[in-house]
Amino acid sequence: MSRPPARRSGQQVFVLREDPDGSDEFSVLLVDPAYKDGMTLPGGSAEQDELPHLAARRHLETETGLVLSLRTILTIDYVPAATFPEGVNFVYAGGLLTHRQAEAVHRHQPPPEIRGLHWIPQSKLREVTTDDQYRRIDDAWDAWEHGAGLPLLVRGVPVPVG
Repeated sequence: MSRPPARRSGQQVFVLREDPDGSDEFSVLLVDPAYKDGMTLPGGSAEQDELPHLAARRHLETETGLVLSLRTILTIDYVPAATFPEGVNFVYAGGLLTHRQAEAVHRHQPPPEIRGLHWIPQSKLREVTTDDQYRRIDDAWDAWEHGAGLPLLVRGVPVPVG
């Protein structure tokens, strides 16, 4: 291609914890970005030539303090051009955190562009997210609950653990 199209590549991570009060309800980790409305999954854009899963891992660590192996994509969300160039958002399975990992998130100081980190139960997601983010999270949650997901490959080779 002489002029390949410009396209954004967004990376987000779906991370859960069990309710610490023992209600058997799971909560998803969301960030509250200062630069836009509604809470979102942790993540951001990949830089040029940055492997997508490493971009997701970088954003996750910066925003939440978590360092997780990201090998499975739960959902892919195509976003047509509007305010920004068209984009593709990948949502990775971050898994179910241990109590110790969840406490580390609680103690983490996010960067200034993030107002806060919040654990939101599935029943409250619609109240704190935009419609498109809600649908993306809901689809990722469904894939996680049913053991669905796509393995991440780089040039046809599965991404290694670690």
